[in-house]
Amino acid sequence: MQLTPFPVTPVKQSRLSQVDFDDLGFGTIFSDHMFSMRYEAGAWTNPQILPYQALALEPGVAMLHYGQTVFDGYKAFRGLDGVARIFRPDMNAQRLHQSCQRLCIPIMDAGELCDIMIQATRQLIELDHAWLPSQWGHSLYVRPLVIGTESTLEVRAADSYCFIIMTSPVGSYFNNLQKGVSLYVEDRFTRAASIGGLGTAKTAANYAASLLPGFKSRQQGFDQVLWLDGNEHRYVEEVGAMNIFFKIDGKVVTPPLGGSILPGVVRNSVIALLKDWGLLLEERPIAIDEVVEALHSGSLEEMFGAGTAAVICPVASIGFKGELFEVANTPPGELTLRLYDELTGIQYGKLEDRHGWNVQVPIP
Repeated sequence: MQLTPFPVTPVKQSRLSQVDFDDLGFGTIFSDHMFSMRYEAGAWTNPQILPYQALALEPGVAMLHYGQTVFDGYKAFRGLDGVARIFRPDMNAQRLHQSCQRLCIPIMDAGELCDIMIQATRQLIELDHAWLPSQWGHSLYVRPLVIGTESTLEVRAADSYCFIIMTSPVGSYFNNLQKGVSLYVEDRFTRAASIGGLGTAKTAANYAASLLPGFKSRQQGFDQVLWLDGNEHRYVEEVGAMNIFFKIDGKVVTPPLGGSILPGVVRNSVIALLKDWGLLLEERPIAIDEVVEALHSGSLEEMFGAGTAAVICPVASIGFKGELFEVANTPPGELTLRLYDELTGIQYGKLEDRHGWNVQVPIP
C-alpha cells in the first residue's frame, strides 16, 4: 500500500557539489534530506521529510545511557533503465520491527511500518535522485534508525522516541571481489549469547561487542572477524558484516538461525537462489574444526559472505590458532561469482526479478 506523500521541507542549499562520486567510501556522506517521525504521548505522529540535520538531544536521554536504539540497512540501485530499485525493504521492515520488540520500543505494527519505510524511501529517492550513484557496484544505502529520546536515568524503556531514515551514497564495502577477504576466527570474545541475547536484533549493543575483537583482528592484518558460538566457541556463526557460507564437496553449508545470528536479507536471497538452481544446501551447525579439516583436505571449495553492505564477498583465507589457511579456488569461486552476478543483475535491473524483490521508483 502506498501512503499519501509525507510533507516536505526542502533543503535551502544542496551539498551535492561537494561529493566526489569516484571516492565515496562507505557511510561517510549523507544526502540532502531525511525522514523523521516522533513517538510521544503513546502515539507515532508528525511523519515528514526534512533537510538532513543534527539532532537536539539532552545529555540525559535514555538511549545514550542504556542503549535503547535499533537500526537497519538496505539499498537502492540506479538501474540500467533509469529506474531506481529498492532491494527487499519489506524484509528489512520486518527485521526492524522485531528489533524494536526485543528492545521494548513501542513500534507500530509490521505492515504499517513497512508501508511507512517504503513511502519515505520513495520520496527520499525522488527528492535526492541526483545522489543515487550510477556506477556499477555503487548504490544508495538507506539507514532507518529508532532511538529513545526521553531524558531519564531510570533503567526502563523510554516513553518518547525518534524514528529517522537517512540515505548515503556508497561505494563497495569490500572493494575486492577478485581478491577476497581474510577472516580471523575469534575464539575468545563473544558477540552474542546463544539463547536469550540480542543476536537477532540489529541494535547498537551487538556492534559495540564486536569493536575490540575487530580492532585486534585488523592489527594482525585481517579484514573481519569470524565469530564462533558463545557457549563453546566451537561452532561458526557469522562474520562481522556478513552471514557466512561454505561449499564443501559440492554442497553448500551455512549456520542455522538459532537466536544469535542476524537473519540477513541477502542470506535469505542466496538460499532462495540456491534452491532455484537445484543446488544442495544444508542449514546446520558447522564446527570450526570441520572447516579446518575441509581446508586441510581440499574439500572446502569455496567460502563466501553475504550481506547488504558487501552483497557477495569471497573469503580468501582464515586465521585460526596462529595458523593461516588459504581457501581453494578463490577468489572468486564459480558459485560465488554466479551468486554475485545474479544478485547484482537483479538489483540493477539487468536480470529478471523472478521473486519480486525490488520496489521500483521512477527517477525524475
